[in-house]
Order: sequence, then C-alpha cells, then structure tokens
Amino acid sequence: MSSPHDFDFLHGEWEVRNRRRTDFLDPGSDWEEFAATSHCRPLFGGAANIDEIDMPRLGYRGATLRLFDRETGDWSLNWASSRSGTLFPPVFGRFTGDRGEFYGDDTHDGKDVRVRFVWSGVSPAAARWEQAFSMDGGETWVTNWIMEFGRPAAS
Repeated sequence: MSSPHDFDFLHGEWEVRNRRRTDFLDPGSDWEEFAATSHCRPLFGGAANIDEIDMPRLGYRGATLRLFDRETGDWSLNWASSRSGTLFPPVFGRFTGDRGEFYGDDTHDGKDVRVRFVWSGVSPAAARWEQAFSMDGGETWVTNWIMEFGRPAAS
C-alpha cells in the first residue's frame, strides 16, 4: 500500500547516471549518456518532497514536486524544467513494495503521448527511474530515459 513515506529513500544528495534516447518516440534511436547531481528534501513531514537535478551537459536543471494525496493514496509527480520555465502535466500513481508506477498524459513534439514513470530498485543507497512514452494509449511503450541514482562516494 502506498504511504506518505514512499519517497523517503530519495531524500538527500545523489549522483545520477542518465541514459536517454536521442528521439523519445523512436525505439531504434541511439542512447546518449551523461552525469547529473540531484538533491531532494522532504516537505509536509514526508507527505511531499522537492528535488532539483542539475544536468550540466544539457545546460539546464529540472525540479520535481511530489505530493501524496491522503484521500486516494496516490502520488502526483510534477516536473518543471529551467529550459522552458514551464510545469509539465503531472503523472499519478503509487508504490507496491519497492516499485512505483505513475501515469499521465502529455504532448511531445506536438504529438499526444501517454507517459509512464517507474521507480524501482529502491534502497537507501540506490534507485532507478525510467520514463516511457506510448502513442497508442498504453498498448506499447518506448522507454526513453533511464536514471540510475547512487549516493556520492563521500556519503
């Protein structure tokens, strides 16, 4: 069952290894890899948090605000980019064990897409995040961004 403390593992400093497709909608496109750093802090006693990720190779930062809805037991994940200065449509979902799945609707390159975020391999020292897009309402998915989180060596 999902809880207000599902994302407690994410609090603190992280080094992030990124792999993302050069074309988010093409399952055959190349992968590019780059490093990033992230810091997450809790809000509302753990029932919310905010993180900022710095991706120097891309030349921008991103921020995610996560909010736990105590009535539904679902989380909303709300992403913003310093590149555009906009807040993207949220994804909603919950954790079952150490895996969280979150879904929403958005557009990419002018096309409607169904979005899926998956958190897995969650521990105090590591976690994995994946983003996938579907253009057929969730029948098929193209995983287009993977982040591997690890604690900095000095931690």
